Amino acid sequence: MTGRIHKTKGIVLRSVKYGETSLVVTVFTELFGIQSYLVNGVRTATKKGSGKANLFQPAAILDLVVYHNELKNLNRISEFKWSVLYQHIFSDVKKNAVALFLVELLTKCLKQPESNSDLFHFSEDAFLHLDQSEDAVTANMPLFFALHLPVFFGFRITDNYSEKNPFLNLWEGKFEAQKPDHPGFLEGKEAEITSQLLKVLLPEELETIRLHHEFRRSLMISYENYYALHLQDFGSLRSLPVLREILS
Repeated sequence: MTGRIHKTKGIVLRSVKYGETSLVVTVFTELFGIQSYLVNGVRTATKKGSGKANLFQPAAILDLVVYHNELKNLNRISEFKWSVLYQHIFSDVKKNAVALFLVELLTKCLKQPESNSDLFHFSEDAFLHLDQSEDAVTANMPLFFALHLPVFFGFRITDNYSEKNPFLNLWEGKFEAQKPDHPGFLEGKEAEITSQLLKVLLPEELETIRLHHEFRRSLMISYENYYALHLQDFGSLRSLPVLREILS
């Protein structure tokens, strides 16, 4: 049984060569959450198949027609085409590095194949803004995405920063009056900027937050630690060292 056929949008997270001509792709779909699909014949050099594999680059947003059977771990894609043709993400080194970071962070958070259309639209919007963004927005996008993504997974940071609550306790996910008795906290400018970033609702607002790349890098390490504290088996982000190099 192949399952029923559905139309859905999807964000490609990864693709792996399978056999001589096929791919197994992991896609975050609007309808079904994270799914794995077999795509036949896209790596052949025939006129029909040539160039099709490049649609399955990480971060690509596609319109898909898929077979869906909940009992199967691997379903099939019947039809696919670009939903969005990026202008810059696949050609601009900085934007591509940021896109791959967003993809990796998303992949690490998406454990179960369940529908989450709000998360899908937040993620799609981040990629669309990244594609068109100026340098300041591009550089701040990883921070913005890393701080707002936990909202969808139940470990958001409460933005109660003030002069009276200047310490961000990463274990508790909130700002506190007293310095915590463990190393997992932010203070000073790092706490203040985190609060500013939490207030940003639209990526274009990131234009106004000007940060030095070393400061940004230090914040990103703290946010990675925050994920490791709150998500089991999170490990470390392989795209982060690359991102640091390219954005410095």
